[in-house]
Amino acid sequence: MKKRTVQEAATGRVAIRHIIRRQKESRKSLTLLFAGLTYIILLAIAAVVAGLIYALAETGVLEKLTQKLLVGGAVALLTGVSLVIGAGITYFLGRMMMKPMNHIINTMNALASGNFKARLKLKGPLASHPTVREVTDSFNDMAAELEHTEILRTDFVNDFSHEFKTPIVSIAGFAKLLKRSDLSEEQKAEYTDIIVEESMRLSSLATSVLNLSKIENQTILTGQTEFNLAEQIRGCILLFEEKWTLKELELDLSFDEIRVEANEELLKQVWINLLDNAVKFADAHGTVGVSLHRDGDTACVAVSNTGSTIPEEERERIFGKFYQIDRSRSSSGYGVGLALVKKIVVLHGGTVSASSDDTKTTFTVLLPVRH
Repeated sequence: MKKRTVQEAATGRVAIRHIIRRQKESRKSLTLLFAGLTYIILLAIAAVVAGLIYALAETGVLEKLTQKLLVGGAVALLTGVSLVIGAGITYFLGRMMMKPMNHIINTMNALASGNFKARLKLKGPLASHPTVREVTDSFNDMAAELEHTEILRTDFVNDFSHEFKTPIVSIAGFAKLLKRSDLSEEQKAEYTDIIVEESMRLSSLATSVLNLSKIENQTILTGQTEFNLAEQIRGCILLFEEKWTLKELELDLSFDEIRVEANEELLKQVWINLLDNAVKFADAHGTVGVSLHRDGDTACVAVSNTGSTIPEEERERIFGKFYQIDRSRSSSGYGVGLALVKKIVVLHGGTVSASSDDTKTTFTVLLPVRH
């Protein structure tokens, strides 16, 4: 699986280079098209003026003008007429050419004002040009992503408010109960445990959001040290011993001893998030698999679990902020874990992907091995 993943990544890079080259060619052809249209406008003006002069000459008007106005006056008159004709043709053709631009500007203004359903729908001969189609598709993709992000943001605010309000209400309620003097020691201990548990839940929520905000604003990877990646992942697995024991999960582990140069604290968050999801969504008595292998200069980490699967249309969106496949299960997460994973992996120059079939879901992380 690791070789196929690396090959797919290489194939993807070749495909991207091919797309970029094709885009450059189409943009060059659009530039030539506009240059050609400008040249045609000049030819049209020259043809109209030449036709006018020829008609005046044939009818004898040009000779009479020359006699009455002298040569200089006739030239000035014809120049003025040529400018008027040229301005008219240019204005007419310019309006035709500006229609798509006006439509783009109006749609951009609608999008900027908060209408995330605004879409470009260009018409006319230029609409079929590859570069114009690229502009249209890129704009519509951007608008769709903004609309989707706005929906996710609204959902997140609602869920976030609910998630914050619930533990706060619990803490306040049980704190008030603790002030009563008729409580037994067992009741006091129970209420105290609930307050501690809800406080930890609030802390976890705040930490997740703050971590994501911090990583999103980071563009340069700092604090890199050399460490044993296998040892780090094994340590993260042990953190979930209580959870996998409770669900009676079987562990399928396979590690190569690989030393990498990376930010140890950030990578630890990657494995914690992936392992937490694997244990959380694995069926009881199922299997959680973790493997680490080296392929050339790439470290391949795969974290898998049996049980619930991810629909194909959701596999790219799950790495978006605040996105959750099953909204009814929002209490088990906040939709920031995988977004955090992707940002950290990209900062390290790697990639993360998800695959899922009828029985198993696997997250694969590819990291460059630097020394």
